[in-house]
Amino acid sequence: MFSLENIKQWFSARFFTSGALTKGIGILFGVLVLGLTLLAMYWDKEPELFDINTYHQAVLTKEQLEPVTGSTTLTTTIRLARVLLKKRGGYLSNDITPPSVMMDNMPNWEFGVLVQIRDMARTLRNNLSRSQSQSSEDPDLVKAENHFYMDNSAWMLPDTEGEYSDGIKALESYLSRLANSSDQKAQFYARADNLTVWLSEVETRLGSLSQRLSASVGKRQLDISLAGDAAAIQSTRTNKESMVKTPWLELDDVFYEARGSTWALIHLLKAVEVDFQDVLEKKNALISLRQIIRELEPTQDTVWSPMILNGEGFRIIANHSLVMGSYISRANAAIIDLRRLLEDG
Repeated sequence: MFSLENIKQWFSARFFTSGALTKGIGILFGVLVLGLTLLAMYWDKEPELFDINTYHQAVLTKEQLEPVTGSTTLTTTIRLARVLLKKRGGYLSNDITPPSVMMDNMPNWEFGVLVQIRDMARTLRNNLSRSQSQSSEDPDLVKAENHFYMDNSAWMLPDTEGEYSDGIKALESYLSRLANSSDQKAQFYARADNLTVWLSEVETRLGSLSQRLSASVGKRQLDISLAGDAAAIQSTRTNKESMVKTPWLELDDVFYEARGSTWALIHLLKAVEVDFQDVLEKKNALISLRQIIRELEPTQDTVWSPMILNGEGFRIIANHSLVMGSYISRANAAIIDLRRLLEDG
């Protein structure tokens, strides 16, 4: 009679010793871990900034379209969404297998980009494509916004990549109609009030990121929720003073979300500069917009440290979150000034 133990002994005696088998498994495991680590490092490379004008011209030439007001903003938004799906490793936020399931920097970068795409898609639908509040929504932009608001971590039925790809197709359809002079229903209204609406969205996003980044070292914060309005009330009473601090394990998450958001925003601001050039020149605000872009560009500098450092005050260890927060705060202050200039200038 052959038992399982007899078979195992026979197999091991002829092919392996116990030590060799253990060593072989250890080597195989080490090679697997090293391979996954190298792959994760390769996928963790953030995309470079691209030239929006070159890409805009390439798209119009390929699709045989004429440049029109709004086409630069549309092609830039489409390119941002394509980069999100087609960069190294593809879209990682919804992966459930190694090494991407163990990565967090790139998924947070992706979410930062996605937030800016969503804000632009919503502004296109609600403002930029409509002449007034009582006008009809563009059907392609309705589809685009709905698709981009799909859960960013869904991996099946329906999958996130498929939904975002459909969102890209809807934007491409709107772009084709926009550049078609015979289709008068597709419009892009480059007005100061429409630009102000989008800048207000940007201001809110950057303000939140700035606060979360500055909370890396912890700070005591007074409740100023109702400041400036003596008649204002809120639903739930809050403490007059609280301690705000980003958890240590979330420091790099906030940092890379800010990196992704500002990466996308730099391109969108450059696109807005093209499509709203006449409006900005009339308000004498073109130089203000360019300065905002200048303030944001250092957010994309290379991070030489292998990890996001969290030093305090003027000590030896740097604090990457505070440096990023400084760039974003200056840009946000300039956006507030630009928005006021567009409203009152």
